[in-house]
Amino acid sequence: MAVSVDPPPHNSTDGQTSTAAPAPDTAPGRLAEPPIPGGRVEALMGLLIKVLSHSPLARPLPAVTLSALGLAGVAFVGLCATAPKSSMATPPVLLPLTTVARNIGAPHLPDSAAIAIMYVAIGLCCLGLAMMLWANSKGWSPSPKKVFAAASGAVAVLVNITPVGSGDVASYATYGRIALLGHNPYTFAPIRLPGGAANPYTSLVSPQWRNTPSVYGPIATWTQMLAADIGGSRAWATIWILMIIAGLGFLATGYVLMRNAANPVRAALLWTANPILIAELVMAGHLDALLALVAIVAVVLSRRRPSLGNDILVGLMIGVSLGFKLNLLALGIAVPLLHDRAWLRLARTAGVSVVTVAALYLLSWGTSMLGPLASASKMVISPSPWRLVQVLAANLYGPAGEHAATTVFGFAWPPIMLALAWYLYNRLSPDVPTVVAGTCALIFSWALVAPWSLPWYTAIAWVTLALLPRNTLTRWLTLATGVLSLLHFNGGFPINPKVGPTP
Repeated sequence: MAVSVDPPPHNSTDGQTSTAAPAPDTAPGRLAEPPIPGGRVEALMGLLIKVLSHSPLARPLPAVTLSALGLAGVAFVGLCATAPKSSMATPPVLLPLTTVARNIGAPHLPDSAAIAIMYVAIGLCCLGLAMMLWANSKGWSPSPKKVFAAASGAVAVLVNITPVGSGDVASYATYGRIALLGHNPYTFAPIRLPGGAANPYTSLVSPQWRNTPSVYGPIATWTQMLAADIGGSRAWATIWILMIIAGLGFLATGYVLMRNAANPVRAALLWTANPILIAELVMAGHLDALLALVAIVAVVLSRRRPSLGNDILVGLMIGVSLGFKLNLLALGIAVPLLHDRAWLRLARTAGVSVVTVAALYLLSWGTSMLGPLASASKMVISPSPWRLVQVLAANLYGPAGEHAATTVFGFAWPPIMLALAWYLYNRLSPDVPTVVAGTCALIFSWALVAPWSLPWYTAIAWVTLALLPRNTLTRWLTLATGVLSLLHFNGGFPINPKVGPTP
């Protein structure tokens, strides 16, 4: 599986020469983005790029074909989810096209076959993305509008297929149903719905999350309530509405990028036509597609000429993003203001953000939302280096050792994340917008270092990367997203099944 993507600009340290200069992604006169130096590792990656980027696959038709095959493989798993029993990566719910597939005799895939297909499909998605970007670097320049139209057609089809890659959307639907019935989704677990595990909603939730209250923000819950109101007692319909909302959010983000990126072709390939993102955000129905939309609006606004009105809008967008789920967008936008000592702008933006978040809490479920977040913050996903340390400590020193290890790296990972973000940021061109480069590096570092990380957590990194010129960070983000996708298309393995999905 190819996991590196854009070849670096000409005269780069890994020996790759661009045959067609990309459209500038910064103000006129600024330099193209240099590669991120990485010594031998970057040199080996460059050698792999040199071989693959000159292969017959790095042409428009083969590249698009590979991407389509990858998405088709994931969709096939969803279409064949026709049996009541299903893995936690594929909720046992029949959406319209899955129902059609069952009626015409689509085969039921054994778990082993579904897993094998998913591995191959994710690999093809990563390879297809790499080849499309290499074809673009060699002069292929598809119309962004046509790319957007093609992606819109694909999304319109894919949201009608049983969600694949994660069972989170079933939890979303159940939290919406809980709130619609007048219960507090931050204290009321899905298993407590009438009928318990036999409830139409609860039965779709993976068993490990049925005792878990919501860890998402009030805007996310209101969105889930809207879907549940439309779906009513039909859990499948609620999930279907949530899938459609995720698809619309994904396309809206692509539209914002198309209108604001200096290189809309590259932006379209990195987001709208990105098969690994379509698989993770659209085909799994994740609300991170909506979070990415809010984030890119905030970043675009923050790049405009400073004004009171603009700072208010940025602060409002930051507050709205936190209304979906916890994220680091606020820090990404604040760092450039701190660097420039723009204290007044920082105060105005932070003030509006705080007021917005406080208002959202007051208008919803108050401080009860903090309880599930506190519990979720102690989770460690497997497989990960943090989990390995935790297991070793438990084996050597018992529960006390495990608790101590968890406490130690609970304090250790944030500074490690910031150090990595600083390393990546300093190796991006100083000519690119600070807020874009800083936010991209920060979110990418978070996805790499945090004890609980899943592939869809990279959404904000991808959407900000689409605003940057070509750079070798693209290859590492593709690698990270691809590896996380291969490891966690089953939803991950929690340490404590009583604790739910983390934001």
